Amino acid sequence: MAERKPFLLRLSPEVHESLQRWANDEVRSLNAQIEFLLRRALRDAGRLKPGLPAQTGRRSNGGP
Repeated sequence: MAERKPFLLRLSPEVHESLQRWANDEVRSLNAQIEFLLRRALRDAGRLKPGLPAQTGRRSNGGP
């Protein structure tokens, strides 16, 4: 597993609550949801190094 770098992020309560609900809907931790969104934004902007996965942290729940 790749090494992770801790990073402090300050969010407004509204953004935090919205992200947490979204993460719950996607069956991800809040941290994994934020990383997923950042990776997607980086990929869409052409700033993600080739070969790095665009999705991470999603738990399988046996569904589609």
